[in-house]
Amino acid sequence: MVATQPWRVMAGGVALAVRVTPKSSRDAVEGVEVRGEATSLKVRVRAVPEDGKANAAVALLIATWLDVPKRSVAVTGGLASRDKTVTLTGDPAVLDACISEKLQEFTS
Repeated sequence: MVATQPWRVMAGGVALAVRVTPKSSRDAVEGVEVRGEATSLKVRVRAVPEDGKANAAVALLIATWLDVPKRSVAVTGGLASRDKTVTLTGDPAVLDACISEKLQEFTS
């Protein structure tokens, strides 16, 4: 069964599946990517994947994109991989609605 959205609501927040392209020419969220049975949010960051620089850039990009405090966003899985889990803490219903709204930009 293929996940239709790249996030799942959990107690205290949302877990977001992210596919990262480091060393890009720009920092950007580029939409949703489906690969096999995995659905991920596609992001590009300029940071290099060493010493946690790309992970920090991903967390900052997601926080800025969703307009949430930086402290509420953390890379919690896939620290040395392009496929990451980013955890957002806060009201799950609000975060769910916010992500859904932001992703509408890519389907319009």
